[in-house]
Amino acid sequence: MTDVLESLRAAAVVAVLRAPDAEGALRAVDALVAGGVTGIEVTYSTPDAPKVIETLAQRYGEQIVLGAGTVRTPAEATDAVAAGARYLVSPGTTDELAAAMLDTGATVLLGALTPSEVMRVSGLGAHAVKIFPAGLGGPAYLRALRAPFPDLAFVPTGGVNPDTLPEWLSAGATAAGAGGELCSARDIADARFADITARAARFTAAVATWRSA
Repeated sequence: MTDVLESLRAAAVVAVLRAPDAEGALRAVDALVAGGVTGIEVTYSTPDAPKVIETLAQRYGEQIVLGAGTVRTPAEATDAVAAGARYLVSPGTTDELAAAMLDTGATVLLGALTPSEVMRVSGLGAHAVKIFPAGLGGPAYLRALRAPFPDLAFVPTGGVNPDTLPEWLSAGATAAGAGGELCSARDIADARFADITARAARFTAAVATWRSA
């Protein structure tokens, strides 16, 4: 699991993809990769998500860090990993779902927000904690969470844009998930793929600037 978390750390940005159709999802990922974003989370909000994951795994292999998001049922977890997802992300947590996700052998990011929820998902065996919706508290909230949980990996999602990304990383995020701020369903529906590439490049530049500071 460490290798996947290290790959996410290297990617720094995870595009949380909520596409209106499978073909749009594939074109969006092409646009994201062209802009330098290699962390890809195909959510189950996307139609035919397992097929999208399978196609991306074949197309990009190790060039991207490919996972499945908005995993809410054991069947979704199993199908996503069979399709090629290397990590699974849930928006929240139940005992049944956590067990099913861990049983797949993939790296598991369980959703939590409060300190009590963080303790619970850590106890269930999460390899990392998805803080969602992270925008409610911002980087300062993540920094506060890391004080009692310095040994846990956190991936905040929500409220992440090129301006705030360095703050999230400085606060201790392993990586940060960006949804509509990076690649929205409307962008995909309107075929604004050049805009997605340009936005991805801004995220990538923000990471490079932060690392060189």
